[in-house]
Amino acid sequence: MDFTTQLQRYAELTVKVGLNLRPGQRLIIIKAPLEAAPLIRLITAEAYKAGARLVDIFWYDDELTLARLRHAPRDSFAEVAEWKYQGLLQAVQQGDAVLSVRGEAPDLGRGFDPDLVSEMQRSQWTHFRPALDILSRNGTNWTVIAAPIPSWAAKVYPDLPPQEGVARLWQQIFRFCRLDTPDPVAAWQQHARELSARCAHMNARQYVGLHLRGGGNDFRIGLPAGHLWMGGSGHTLAGHPFNANLPTEEIFTLPHKDQTEGVVKASLPLSYGGQLMEDFSLTFAGGRVVDLQAAAGEDALRNLIGSDEGAARLGEIALVPHSSPIAQSGALFYDGLIDENAACHLALGKAYAFNLTGGDQMTAEELAAAGANASLVHVDFMIGSPALDVDGLTADGRAEPVLRGGEWAFAVAG
Repeated sequence: MDFTTQLQRYAELTVKVGLNLRPGQRLIIIKAPLEAAPLIRLITAEAYKAGARLVDIFWYDDELTLARLRHAPRDSFAEVAEWKYQGLLQAVQQGDAVLSVRGEAPDLGRGFDPDLVSEMQRSQWTHFRPALDILSRNGTNWTVIAAPIPSWAAKVYPDLPPQEGVARLWQQIFRFCRLDTPDPVAAWQQHARELSARCAHMNARQYVGLHLRGGGNDFRIGLPAGHLWMGGSGHTLAGHPFNANLPTEEIFTLPHKDQTEGVVKASLPLSYGGQLMEDFSLTFAGGRVVDLQAAAGEDALRNLIGSDEGAARLGEIALVPHSSPIAQSGALFYDGLIDENAACHLALGKAYAFNLTGGDQMTAEELAAAGANASLVHVDFMIGSPALDVDGLTADGRAEPVLRGGEWAFAVAG
């Protein structure tokens, strides 16, 4: 199958399965890399064919960020273009669909003052938070996809010529999104049913916590009463189905913000804000990071955890089998959307309200009382490996196998 056909299929999958765009709805595309213009044009056309009233795009370019880091006044990095964030907030408030396109250099901030990079990132998150609060409650349909650019591909495939690296990365993303199947939409729907069956099993068990061991991990996570495991397709508050991530292999829920104890070891590097954090571990007590170590990027990691009070606590626990096609590719993609679907992972920062029964109707105070973490940030890092075992902890003190050797320890009917 040629590239043009696969790109068209990717656009159709994004609109029909990811966003499940409704006739009459508007679509806002954010952080679209300039290099992804051919894909964005196809998505725009598919959106209008699906009945969109308006499609608008906020473009992104690594070179503009680099120009700022090199030449902007050192006291200006807390400043943002407020109108963009106000416009996005207005869009989600009125029910417009949102598509985020990931494609940037993983180590864009390397060599620059990590405090400046952190300040720039924190300011952007601060202004994005009102819209994020609505999206985290599934107030409208939203999807995140990936689009390779040369600087990203060069990091993943440093030994390939630039054009070959980009082509290889495209082919991997197409495969992860099941675009190499005769009917990608049907293949995706079947995959979503299997993930939903996993969620149903875990929701029926209602474990009070999880114990994770192996690969340098030995820690316990409390789970709040009424927690909900989700994966594959979700629903807006109005009941409209959509898929938030393409690709996805995870089921996930929220931990209790005050009930994480022990040591967590990252199994893959974390790329965040153009900085790489490698071979790091975090020690938790009372739900909060109390110590950390990193072979590289330790200052960046400390800045991330210091973004606000909630950034030192967990907002997500996700389970992914090691047999995931992304893990089996053997590649490290230096991107959270892709790498998080290669391994079990945790997220520092904000919890999603929809992972708690009735959470989408709770106030911030009610969510906190129920155990949901609040933060400006939500940053996933990977901990899964073939050595990881996970037990579900019952209210009467028993431990039941959930993962063994990185694979599911229970069967479901998909």
